[in-house]
Amino acid sequence: MEEARMARLPTTTGRVTDASSDAANRRIEADIAQSVAFHADHPELIDRRLVELDREWDTERVLEANAATLALGGTVLGILEDRRFLALPILVTGFLLQHALQGWCPPLPVLRRIGVRTAREIERERTALKALRGDFAAVPAAQSRNGKARADAALRAAS
Repeated sequence: MEEARMARLPTTTGRVTDASSDAANRRIEADIAQSVAFHADHPELIDRRLVELDREWDTERVLEANAATLALGGTVLGILEDRRFLALPILVTGFLLQHALQGWCPPLPVLRRIGVRTAREIERERTALKALRGDFAAVPAAQSRNGKARADAALRAAS
């Protein structure tokens, strides 16, 4: 019974893209491909782009910041001005729970339309750029018998 209920919830890594429109997902994927293609021709700009990616807010962070702002504002207004403002934090936290469980909430289509990406999408571009830069060349081939050396090299390349 528990297993059947859990099967209805989307995966953590795929829930936002699953809940997003195909058009938004295609545009974001095209933007990633365009960035990687551009940086393949301009490898001297890869480091700068990696710094930009480190600073980029993903959908979770944007939703959390907006929800916290609205919930706090509604609570303060509910305490200081009118109790009816307390409906705002109730509504916002309900949407946040819906997002946590299903990957969708009312602001998500707007965020995706303006190009806010998931952490997984940001990491996909980062990994492709690191591969272009040659970061993974130091990882020995799978045929190497020294598993610890391979693992250490892989971890260094991934950081």
